[in-house]
Amino acid sequence: MSLIDRDRAHVWHPYTQMATAPAPLAITRGEGVYLYTEDGRKVLDGISSWWVNIHGHSHPKLNAALAAQAGRIEQVIFAGCTHAPAVELAERLVEILPAGLNRIFYSDNGSTAVEVALKMAMQYWRNRGEAGRTKFIALHHAYHGDTVGAMSASEGSIFTSAFTPMLFSVERAHAPYCYRCPLGLTRATCAIDCLSDLETKLAAGRDSVAAVIVEPMLQAAGGMIVWPREFLMGVRRLCDRYGVLMIADEVLTGFGRTGKMFACEHADVHPDLICLSKALTAGYLPMGVTAATDAIYEAFLSDDRTKTFFHGHSYTANPLACAVALASLDLFRETDVLGRVAELEVQLRVGFESLRSLPCVGDVRVIGGVGAIELQSNELNDDESAGGYLANIGPKLAAEFLERGLLIRPLGNIVYFMPPYVITDDEVAWVIEQIGDVLQEL
Repeated sequence: MSLIDRDRAHVWHPYTQMATAPAPLAITRGEGVYLYTEDGRKVLDGISSWWVNIHGHSHPKLNAALAAQAGRIEQVIFAGCTHAPAVELAERLVEILPAGLNRIFYSDNGSTAVEVALKMAMQYWRNRGEAGRTKFIALHHAYHGDTVGAMSASEGSIFTSAFTPMLFSVERAHAPYCYRCPLGLTRATCAIDCLSDLETKLAAGRDSVAAVIVEPMLQAAGGMIVWPREFLMGVRRLCDRYGVLMIADEVLTGFGRTGKMFACEHADVHPDLICLSKALTAGYLPMGVTAATDAIYEAFLSDDRTKTFFHGHSYTANPLACAVALASLDLFRETDVLGRVAELEVQLRVGFESLRSLPCVGDVRVIGGVGAIELQSNELNDDESAGGYLANIGPKLAAEFLERGLLIRPLGNIVYFMPPYVITDDEVAWVIEQIGDVLQEL
């Protein structure tokens, strides 16, 4: 029996519970930017295996780090215990994170990294004697994960609608979606006027807002929306003005994806809390980090046990994940990873701009190692709140790309390309050619 037949008998895949869904891609191995299938196909991984892989599949250095750590200790409780990989990783992260983020709290994925940040922010104010600060402000088009708090912070959509009774209320402010400006303005002449909505909500909730949570510079699942850096600067400025915490959800954007090690660096912004996952372990193992300032940490430091942050996971600070994360950071030191992303950005800008004139193309957006094309789809009304995620054009395009040996999963009418950084110029050129050919056939 084939792997696909065995899979269909028992495995429940995310987002694919349609009777007409195509068979899953049976992957047997990976190398560099390529995935190899059970039936002998070679497929270029154009989405970094759900945005996590940065150094390529089955990297020898990362493989060696994982194997070496497995020979020492694979897992130990992190409540009351510690180990060298966790301590060393915390030290290395503090070295490279925006200044002031000196305390590292480990969890096990992006959603929980966000959940931790929300809980920390609320309890921080409670521990300081301001228990009335329980509200959060997030942005339109936001996506922060699949746990209850992360879903609450996310824009209401097909991803959250079934769970509405479980969610708590969150204030929602304008995002700088320049192509579909919420104020009907154009970027060339506006003064980041959309920030005024956030300020209005902060002023109204002066004594009740705990934090503002944003995905800096790139809102991914909400439509690959690229920001002007001035908006991010404005968020920090307003949080300072109204005395609330700023949470930066860099689960996707961390570790070079936008061209900087962290997206906050585009605006020299220092958040109070930052959420990391995905590329943290270069795509090898699930792991989450929520980094906080000393001021936040000290609000929990007390002999009063009611001020303890009661949050933990079985695999918190898993030694294997820490070891491979350290090896990934070594690659940033030993090779010019960010320089490679800068080269990739230049090639994406030139290549994707060449597709702007196609009749089906509405907008082109590029930042760092991410290129996106928003199609002028007539199917947007399938699900406006999810940014057109349910538009039928997405699965059709994905099938066309796969037929050509390219794994790309459009977000409805948003076609994006987000490869591992080790992709070559020739491979990028080939991908852009395939995207252009498929779009021309629309």
